[in-house]
Amino acid sequence: MNTSDTFDTSQPYYQLNPDRVMDAIEKLGFFCDGRIMALNSYENRVYQVGIEDEQPIIAKFYRPERWSDEQIGEEHEFTLELADAGIPAIAPVVKEGETLFHEEGFRIALFARRGGHAPELDNNEHLFELGRFLGHLHSVGELKKFQHRPALTVQDYGRHAQNCVLESGLLQGLETRYADLTNELLAEIDKRLQEFDSETIRVQGDCHCGNLLWRDGQLMMLDFDDCRMAPAMQDIWMLLSGDQQQQKLWLNEIVEGYEEFLSFPVRQLQLIEPLRSLRIIYYSGWLSERKDDPAFQQAFSHFGGGNWWQAHISNLEQQIQAMSAPSLTLGYY
Repeated sequence: MNTSDTFDTSQPYYQLNPDRVMDAIEKLGFFCDGRIMALNSYENRVYQVGIEDEQPIIAKFYRPERWSDEQIGEEHEFTLELADAGIPAIAPVVKEGETLFHEEGFRIALFARRGGHAPELDNNEHLFELGRFLGHLHSVGELKKFQHRPALTVQDYGRHAQNCVLESGLLQGLETRYADLTNELLAEIDKRLQEFDSETIRVQGDCHCGNLLWRDGQLMMLDFDDCRMAPAMQDIWMLLSGDQQQQKLWLNEIVEGYEEFLSFPVRQLQLIEPLRSLRIIYYSGWLSERKDDPAFQQAFSHFGGGNWWQAHISNLEQQIQAMSAPSLTLGYY
């Protein structure tokens, strides 16, 4: 599907009103009862849609031109493969053998509604189960490779974001400092990541508590929109925060659960700060690239001012120091 003549890519959803959402769902064979609620999602648009005499469904409208049919197909295949292995990843609804639909000019996937709350990272039981979940997920993720989805690379994930920021006109005189800091960081990140080229597997790619649900003693994972080939640590490092002692305590619980399925990739602990730095750079580029999207303007109204960029520059400087410090290690001391 070519949407280049249909959408302003900076504001691709301006015509996606409730009537068009329900029309799209009804064309897929459902009968909407008129209830519709937008859910928190910035990159895509996600709605809970009421269905007559049935449970509501979750409809995901993919951002136009971000992913191809083949790339979305691999996302869906991965989640279905995980579900078949007994891993509670929330996979798309399969309807007449298909999981990806085209209606109203959008790529659409449907999901069953699932409830729960975010896991508690200061709860040892939750940390242990997170480890088990990720170990099980990665044991499936390593079985084969994505052919169409991208790998986590400095060029794709870092340089593109850097260019978006530099071309945004938002830096207010900080262009040179920003370029110098990000060039230094990206060169070092690239060097570190290349050491693990042979260890990349299929990962969820955006593993934080906002994409995890805990209910009745069980974890569920949603939103595989960022799944890609990457070192396993990409799914682990975002679960660690606080000082080194706290991170070690949390990591020990995660490792114990992880190793019920796979040996923990201890050597990849040296990637925690490089991956954190890469995400910081990516995040600012993501916001810069989406700055004309009304949903981003509303949700990130603080973004783009002088104070924001000063804080961002300070964060980049701190990451240069963090990447030169000793890596996190296992153990309590």
